[in-house]
Amino acid sequence: MILGLDVGGANTKAASSDGSFTKIEYMPLWKEAPLEPFLCRLSAAARPEAVGVVMTGELADSFPDKRSGILFIKRAVERSFSCPVRFWGVSGFEWRDLADLAAANWSASAALISEEVGDGIFADMGSTTTDLIPIKAGPRAAKTDFLRLARGELIYVGLLRTNLAALLGEVEVDGKRVPLSSELFAIAADAHLVLGEISEGEYTVETPDGGGKDRDSAGRRLARTVCADPEEIGSEGVEAIAHQARARQLELLKEGIRRLAEEHALDLVVAAGIGEGLIGEAARSLDLDCLRLSEKYGISVSDLFPAYAVARLLEVELGGR
Repeated sequence: MILGLDVGGANTKAASSDGSFTKIEYMPLWKEAPLEPFLCRLSAAARPEAVGVVMTGELADSFPDKRSGILFIKRAVERSFSCPVRFWGVSGFEWRDLADLAAANWSASAALISEEVGDGIFADMGSTTTDLIPIKAGPRAAKTDFLRLARGELIYVGLLRTNLAALLGEVEVDGKRVPLSSELFAIAADAHLVLGEISEGEYTVETPDGGGKDRDSAGRRLARTVCADPEEIGSEGVEAIAHQARARQLELLKEGIRRLAEEHALDLVVAAGIGEGLIGEAARSLDLDCLRLSEKYGISVSDLFPAYAVARLLEVELGGR
C-alpha cells in the first residue's frame, strides 16, 4: 500500500496509489491544528509500505518563514510513519534544497497528467486556490508560488474559503450598486450553499462567524457583507449577492484559462478538485475541450488529486528499482 499525502495550510489529504483509500481532514495549521496526532492515526489506519508527500502548508502564517513551515511538516510526517517517506519537490523526488518542497503539490499532479493525459491546462480548484498549469511536452509552470501568481498560474480563488470582500468590490442589490464591507463576513462557501451547489456536509471549513452551515445562516452572512440583515434585502437580495460571487469566480477562471490557452496554444482543460464543475463550465464557455478527472479516476480522487498523484509517482519510482 503506497500512500500519498498533501499537507496544506487548511486541509491535509491522503490517497492510496490505487485510489481505494482517500481522506480529507480540515487541519488549519495557522491555528496550531494537531497535525502529528492525525498523521499517527492515519498511519495506524492505512498501514502503508511507503509514503509520498507534497505540501503547501508551509505558507501558513503561524510559521515565521517557509523554511520553518517545511521543517515542521517534514518532521511531523517523518515521526508519524515507520515506513520509508519520500518528499516530492518542484523537480521531483530528487530534490536538493528544502525550498524545492514549498508548494510542490501542483508539480506532482502535472507530472502524472503529462504522462497519462498529455498536453493541456491542468486546472485544480480546491477550497482556497486554483492551480492553472500549462502542460506541453511536460509541465511549463514557474517553480514558486510568487512566480506562478505573477504569471497567472496560481489564482487565489477557491470554492469554499475565499473572502467575498476579496472577490467582489461591489454588488448590485435591488438596483443599487453597493460596495462590500471589507470584513470577513462571508466566504465563497456561503454563496455556493445558498445557490444549492454544495451541501451542508460539503461546507468543510469554518464559517466566518462560527455559526451554522445551513442555508439561513449562510444567507445571514451574505447579507452582512452589505451591512444588512436578510430582512432588509430579502431573499432576492441574498441570492443576488451569491450569484454575483459565483459569476466573479467563473470570470476569473475564464480569464486565466483563456490567457494560458492562447499563450501555449492548448485546447484541452483537465479539471480537478472540489471546484471541478466550475472549471468545466469555464472551459465550455471558451469552447475548449474538458476532461474532468472525476470521470477518469473517480470523484474522491479528483477532490485530492495531488495526494493521489504523488502516491502514483512513488509507486512507479519504487517499482523501477
